[in-house]
Amino acid sequence: MSHSAHPVDQVPPKAQLLAFGLQHVLAMYAGAVAVPLIVGGALHMSTSDIGYLVNADLLVSGVATLIQCLGVWVFGARLPLMQGCTFAAVTPMVLIGTTGGGLPAIYGAVIVSGLVVVLLAPWFAKLLRYFPPLVTGTIILIIGLSLLPVAVNWAAGGVGAPSFGSPRNLALAFGVLLLILLVQRFVPGFLGRIAILVGVVLGTLAAIPLGLTDFSHVTSAQLIGVSTPFHFGLPSFQPAAILSMVIVMLVTMTETSGDVLAVGEVVGRPVEPPVLARALRADGLSTVLGGVFNTFPYTAFAQNVGLVALTGVRSRFVVATAGGMLVLLGLFPVLGEVVAAIPMPVLGGAGIAMFGTVAASGVRMLGAVSFRDNSNLMVIAVALGLGLVPVAVPTVYAQFPDWFQTIMNSGISAGSIAAVALNLLFNPVRAITPQGAGNS
Repeated sequence: MSHSAHPVDQVPPKAQLLAFGLQHVLAMYAGAVAVPLIVGGALHMSTSDIGYLVNADLLVSGVATLIQCLGVWVFGARLPLMQGCTFAAVTPMVLIGTTGGGLPAIYGAVIVSGLVVVLLAPWFAKLLRYFPPLVTGTIILIIGLSLLPVAVNWAAGGVGAPSFGSPRNLALAFGVLLLILLVQRFVPGFLGRIAILVGVVLGTLAAIPLGLTDFSHVTSAQLIGVSTPFHFGLPSFQPAAILSMVIVMLVTMTETSGDVLAVGEVVGRPVEPPVLARALRADGLSTVLGGVFNTFPYTAFAQNVGLVALTGVRSRFVVATAGGMLVLLGLFPVLGEVVAAIPMPVLGGAGIAMFGTVAASGVRMLGAVSFRDNSNLMVIAVALGLGLVPVAVPTVYAQFPDWFQTIMNSGISAGSIAAVALNLLFNPVRAITPQGAGNS
């Protein structure tokens, strides 16, 4: 490994690349396949068609990750960012698909909205001056706290599971968490930095005799599966569907900006507007590819930012390796079935550590902010409160219009908008200083 380059640009030995990369895949796999499973189920698709959606999603997730980490022309932040389908798009896509448009209308809206993101990226990146440490730290804290309920649901067995909340599930989850802590604390060197992988592998093995997982279904899985363009028919372009998806992508751009700023803080490479513009363009390009190859809009995954912070492994080539693994999982469904056999409680134990680390990174960043003779504490308090409203009570905005729910049901977007607006209200001069120069 070259030590002269920034840690983000260093390439670890091959064995470490594979181990660290596999950690990232395991950390995001459940979230990565959730969107096609939900949308496919809502549209009453067959099991084989839903499987096709999952394979397509994994394939494009891998390609999107490679673009984001390695960079292609003006696309990609060249930072360790895993890409996956955004949950913000689930409700609008289900509405589009079930009101007569079906998958072709969804994919038409996805393609157009991706192109809009590519075009808006340079303009949106100029808003970076409205994200001083006060705002960025608050957003990163909200990201971490918003993800923790996801980890807890996993630890309990997954929402809707018959055994949800059983002592056996929670014991396995907290056993995995304890194992991760012990490995990270007492095992030196390389093994200590793959504590998440060690915890997930040993936790999965422990789950077999407990009856929480089995690998018998792997033998019946399809060996090879290639996603072809427009498998479900040529896209249709319906104005209402396109408008709703463009709104979703504006929300996603806000979330992506928070994730990019968070990973820049974690790896010690502050994000400038051109970098953010490349990251957003990569999201747009990947979303266009998603519409062509039978999947959905893409964004950076915050859980993997937590893994970068937890392990201290900052190389973008590690995450690029994980992207390559996702491509293989998409091309070889049998491999995806192996990963899918990892029980939810195991992922939940690992998720608590990772998502808590994201929140802790936000707290660390806020530690550099001054609270003397100003209203910075109020900015954080109200933005944090508004950001956690949909996390605490997911149905609180159920009586509001769809466009309002799209924005406010995401705690990350709601909290981000609130943090920027409140900072402008209380710090109108310092709010427009360059990133890192104000509110500190």
